[in-house]
Amino acid sequence: MSTDGSWRFYVWMTVLTAICLVGANAWARQLVDGMALTGMSDHVSWGLYVANFTFGVGLAAGAVMMVIPAYLYHDHEMHDVTLVGELLAVAAIALSLLFIVVDMGHPERAWHLIPGVGRFNWPVSMLTWDVVVLNGYLLLNLHVCGYLLYMRFLGQKPRKRWYLPFVFLSIFWAVSIHSVTAFLYSGLGGRPFWNSALLAPRFIASAFITGPAFVILLLQVIRKFTGLPIGEGPGRTLTSVMRVTVLLNLFMLGSEVFTAFYTGGAHAGPAQYLFFGLHGHHALVPWIWTAVACNVASAVLLHLPASRRHVTVLNVACVLAFVGVWIEKGMGLIIPGFVPSTLHEMVEYVPTVTEWKITAGIWAFGLMLLTVAVKVALPVLSGQLASHSAPKGEPTSQEKEHRAAA
Repeated sequence: MSTDGSWRFYVWMTVLTAICLVGANAWARQLVDGMALTGMSDHVSWGLYVANFTFGVGLAAGAVMMVIPAYLYHDHEMHDVTLVGELLAVAAIALSLLFIVVDMGHPERAWHLIPGVGRFNWPVSMLTWDVVVLNGYLLLNLHVCGYLLYMRFLGQKPRKRWYLPFVFLSIFWAVSIHSVTAFLYSGLGGRPFWNSALLAPRFIASAFITGPAFVILLLQVIRKFTGLPIGEGPGRTLTSVMRVTVLLNLFMLGSEVFTAFYTGGAHAGPAQYLFFGLHGHHALVPWIWTAVACNVASAVLLHLPASRRHVTVLNVACVLAFVGVWIEKGMGLIIPGFVPSTLHEMVEYVPTVTEWKITAGIWAFGLMLLTVAVKVALPVLSGQLASHSAPKGEPTSQEKEHRAAA
């Protein structure tokens, strides 16, 4: 059933496949000719790939906002769509790991990270912590999704001991994956732009923007094109979360800006370069002000009464929030950490066409993975796809479990 669908499905998958092939071709050329095809250098060693990695980790962590209301607060309607958020987390983590693979230059050298074979350097290195939490979060979500879907397919009642502890562990783990990513940056003493105790809270707040924003749009697509009865409750809950987190994210960004510019000094150089340009270099100025405009506009739209009455206003707010955070946590966070350099040299970074092609290819692959996963899961959730031994005409096992837990 993952390959069956309407003409819209085939067009969607064909476009994504074409973009994936373009990205794969660009990556093949990067492997042959080296990282010289990118805009990165000895001065700016992290670029568009790591920027998207950071954002992808936040998207995966933000998906937990569907799990918290469902399992901690017994939200009945949210229970029915929790698996959608977990599948998004799986796709987002896979996407994030792919960005690290293309950023490595020589991915075949990843065997150095294997404990007992290479030198893992755990627990000293924050990078090894990142490896542990990302792969651990991926395995947790794969287990929960796989087990619940399989039990649903068999028509059997899932045993709580086989999934509920992992669900609660995934809530903690979701916070840890983005906190460890933030610590990876803020722990680098030679990069004053990242040396902030607010970095980890900013990461978590922004994750609770992008995750809900994406899920709100995804649930509308599922409701429209699959006919799966999804109530308005999950959308309202996630919108309420966004109304708080967009303001919190703007407040913490303002706090960082105040600290950088009011105190001044040499450490304000990266912030000066980011927001206003420095010594004639201003490549990131349009990026960051676009992000600020998107974040402010999304905050305004989300708090307008029209966002509760008109789904178009809500969708525009979600798209603006998604784009604004993508820029702010991507180009607006990673690049200023390297400009000016530790020697106070101004070496700017601009992504090359090769980087954009590879980035587009990875995002297309992530969307393909999510599409196939959702397309397989929905027939199982709706009861259209079930084992021959599964009982007919009865409530599904997961529905029974959710009602009993409530």
